[in-house]
Amino acid sequence: MPGLDSHLCFALYAASNHMNRLFVPFLEKLGVTYPQYLVLVVLWERGGPQGVGELASLLRMDFGTLSPMLKRLEAKGLVTRRRPAAD
Repeated sequence: MPGLDSHLCFALYAASNHMNRLFVPFLEKLGVTYPQYLVLVVLWERGGPQGVGELASLLRMDFGTLSPMLKRLEAKGLVTRRRPAAD
């Protein structure tokens, strides 16, 4: 069995944790978590209304994760959710 440092999956895990820790001071100032920040980045990047399905696809998140996150962002006044009239 190769050592822990020889596993690519561990290197990716460690790099991800390190990046998250680097972002914490910035995210605390914004009052958001890293996944919430990613949602905001997509919305800023796209510059207009986005459907939940499109967001879920872009962020590789499922609806069960994304919907509550959007509700929390809306409660913070960072996003506005609207149901399309045709829905």
